[in-house]
Amino acid sequence: MTSPLLWYLNRGTGVVLLAVFTATVVLGVLATGRSATPLWPRFVTQGLHRALAALSVFMLVAHVVSAVVDSFVDIRWWQAFVPFGATYQPLWMALGAISLDLLALVIATSLARARISHRVWFAVHLTTYVAWASAVVHGLFIGTDSSQGWMVAIYIACVVAVGLAVLARVVAVLARRRRNHRYAQQRGTHRSYAAESGVERAARHAHRTPANSGSRGRS
Repeated sequence: MTSPLLWYLNRGTGVVLLAVFTATVVLGVLATGRSATPLWPRFVTQGLHRALAALSVFMLVAHVVSAVVDSFVDIRWWQAFVPFGATYQPLWMALGAISLDLLALVIATSLARARISHRVWFAVHLTTYVAWASAVVHGLFIGTDSSQGWMVAIYIACVVAVGLAVLARVVAVLARRRRNHRYAQQRGTHRSYAAESGVERAARHAHRTPANSGSRGRS
């Protein structure tokens, strides 16, 4: 079955999927931080992240189905999941399959989050970056609109957005670690003073002269 409608549907869902997937990744990076403001609390970021993730899944299904149903290009349904064996643009199809498989794994672990450890869930979610990068390269080299100026601008905007979000997250983590290290040092200093005996404290201050000692001697 082939139709111009399917072709436009595949192109449109691919572009929208890239934008929504990028926004999902950016919000996911921001949602892992602990910073929040009264105007934009953390639960709003997390809720929007989940909503966009669900929209990404819907757009992904529409993108894959429209590509498989359209017989103008020979793409079998299993080639959307298996990263080898494709006859049409095998390398870029493989990257698309890898992205889809990783997203399916992330969705599965999210649904089973209550039954798995946080460490496993977090490790699997880190593969979202790989899925996003694979999707970007897949669309860049297999998309029919990739050479258009407006599409190039979308790719650049998506890469810059994720790059800035990751950079901001790294800076925030490093700043928090410095604050925690400084706080730990201060607590360690206070504890060492508190552990001193009265004799040790007197010996440590023995070299100091009282400010009013001279007036006492004169009286």
